[in-house]
Amino acid sequence: MNQQKNDCISSSTQLQQLKYPSRVSRYVKVLFLFVLLFAAIQYPIAQTYTPTPENLTARAAFQDMKFGMFIHWGASSVLGDGEWVMNIKNIKVPEYTRLINIFNPQNFDAKKWVAAAKAGGMKYITFISRHHDGFSNWDTKQSDWKITKTPYGKDALKQLSEECHQQGIKLFIYYSLLDWYRNDYQYETGRTGKGTGRTIQEPWENYIAFMKAQLTELLTNYGDISGIWFDGHWDQLENDHDKGANSKVNWHYDEIYKLIHSLQPACLISNNHHLTPIPGEDFQAFEKDLPGGNTTGFGGAAVSQLPLETCETMNDSWGFNITDRKYKTSKALIQYLVNAAAHNANFLLNVGPMPDGTIQQEFTDTLKVLGSWLQKNGESIYGTRGGIIKEQQWGVVTAGEKKWYAHILRSPLQSYIFIPDVTVKVAKAVLLSNKTTLKFKQQAEGLFVYTDGLLLDDIDTIIELQLK
Repeated sequence: MNQQKNDCISSSTQLQQLKYPSRVSRYVKVLFLFVLLFAAIQYPIAQTYTPTPENLTARAAFQDMKFGMFIHWGASSVLGDGEWVMNIKNIKVPEYTRLINIFNPQNFDAKKWVAAAKAGGMKYITFISRHHDGFSNWDTKQSDWKITKTPYGKDALKQLSEECHQQGIKLFIYYSLLDWYRNDYQYETGRTGKGTGRTIQEPWENYIAFMKAQLTELLTNYGDISGIWFDGHWDQLENDHDKGANSKVNWHYDEIYKLIHSLQPACLISNNHHLTPIPGEDFQAFEKDLPGGNTTGFGGAAVSQLPLETCETMNDSWGFNITDRKYKTSKALIQYLVNAAAHNANFLLNVGPMPDGTIQQEFTDTLKVLGSWLQKNGESIYGTRGGIIKEQQWGVVTAGEKKWYAHILRSPLQSYIFIPDVTVKVAKAVLLSNKTTLKFKQQAEGLFVYTDGLLLDDIDTIIELQLK
């Protein structure tokens, strides 16, 4: 029965093709174009990506830096309720635009920002050039919704880039893909920004062109940019936990990534899409989780072989939040840094400066504590690699070229720590703090380092293992 039906359909189709060849040809062409368009939207990057030698060198240098400062700041800071305030409170675009007459960071001092990062032992800064509210912190020629149209009138990014370059701090730039302000962002299919009052829909192609033009400015007018940190891809997903979900828009990543690498080949690209990296990306970002973790609900992406980075807040907010008093202790942040390094990841720690341009004292005080700890123990973090030994009950391990570092973060259950599957030969074990020699025993199953009699540090007792 099915075969007869198929034969009838086949005969009918052949007859139609004989009678209407041009119509069938047009139909096939349209169908073919539709398939190509669908594939382009679902799988926008099909090409391979071969990083340049400069890019590979920059990746290794990035991994060595280990610790950076994230800075969330802009017009939203005026409202003192975090950087998502426009979306959370459904502030309409005309109302939100009034902030351009209010935002006046007269106390902004790039030297003090860079000094705060250096005091914290940080090696790079990732600065918000444009967040989801679309406000640009530089003198862009693509929009009047920018810092140079405020009473302040100056290019904050220009000042920060010059100071970073002068003081030897690498500068990365955060750039939002998502926009709650513009009409040409495809907000009708997005999951956020529904309450900002937009009713006009302008061409998506205009938005892609806008982003390309802005990125060209950033990579042309501000000296060496060590990386571009994208965010907002997840807005065009059905949800943020299904790692197989497809984007509802074509972000043109192939064109955008190619543009970035053509302007600055050593510039590293990361995309906080909460997915496994796609071709063109140079390091993998994790948000508020160690690589592979999923305490947030949107984590859990497979960990790639690219350099890794995880970001976290010092309280519970990214942007300035005047009522957020949930400050993390210096102990918690130091242990987060250590755990990140042991997972082979950098740690990007956020500050949300106040609307006047100053970083609040609660943040700078904590940064000084972290910086002091790194002055004493930095060799166990900077330039190391992780992922060599899984986390143990007592703590984690980082690895240098000829030394390993066992970080005792919790009291061992026995009078020793055991590091399994150590195949390299250990010559000596000492406390990093005072070089006191420790007894150890190396066997086929691993390494035993005896801790009986040791007064453990409340934050991190570091044992230096010197390799043969």
